[in-house]
Amino acid sequence: MKISIIIPTYNRAPFLAEALESVIKQTVFPTLFKNQEVEILVIDDGSEDNTRKIVEQFKPYTTYLRQPHRGVSAARNHGLQRARGELIAYLDSDDLWLPEKLAVQLSFMKAFPRCMVCYTEEIWLRHGRRVNPKKKHQKYSGWIFDKVLPLCLLSLSSAMFRRQLFEEIGFFDESLPAAEDYDLGIRAAHRYPIHLIERPLIIKRGGHSDQLSHKYWGMDRFRIKALQKALSLQLTPEQERLVRLEIIHKAQILVQGFQKRGKNKEAIYYKQLIQEQTAKLKN
Repeated sequence: MKISIIIPTYNRAPFLAEALESVIKQTVFPTLFKNQEVEILVIDDGSEDNTRKIVEQFKPYTTYLRQPHRGVSAARNHGLQRARGELIAYLDSDDLWLPEKLAVQLSFMKAFPRCMVCYTEEIWLRHGRRVNPKKKHQKYSGWIFDKVLPLCLLSLSSAMFRRQLFEEIGFFDESLPAAEDYDLGIRAAHRYPIHLIERPLIIKRGGHSDQLSHKYWGMDRFRIKALQKALSLQLTPEQERLVRLEIIHKAQILVQGFQKRGKNKEAIYYKQLIQEQTAKLKN
């Protein structure tokens, strides 16, 4: 059972070296590599630093694929298109895997062949210091469609997918400059149960200035787009109700934010969206 490890990156050479090191140091990596059951695809999204040199230091384990700067969703999709594995594992270039990550998830996926996606608990670092996730970040297992609507629970660096999942629900939405993981999580949780391995097996590093959450103000703009897309899925009446309520909630936050910034046109748009969704709920 071959696994494709996909690492999208953009101008993160120092982080990337550590991320790659964490993959090479997986307990099962030597055996997988010897048996040609693993590949590491690094998708360079048009970096201007020494990303290529970093990747070359990890030959013969890595395959370097470069594209013009098109965003993280396009990079993820590029890797998926080139991947040859039945199993897919993403690693963001600023995150790290703990040594047992692959071994635990491979064992789980082999034990449960009908499982399409599993994910793990995480250790969080902010500016190099460990922080505890808030209660709202609690992870769940099973049919968790209602749980993935408020925020992104499916951390891609912690997940392992069967390729079949992407063939069924589609790839990453390249029209979204951010929150593409949130969008994918909604589609995945609608289609299949998502299984949680209750053990921290990755380190998520945050606080650096190039994170998309820092680059784009009002991330809920993109989450609302994902929720609007979700309305086209074959939802139950209760699922549809939850999606519309979440659109209203996120739109209310954006209205306040735009008003504070004096952006009345944008505030009016989201006020109208609230009215539309409220009317739909009453029908």
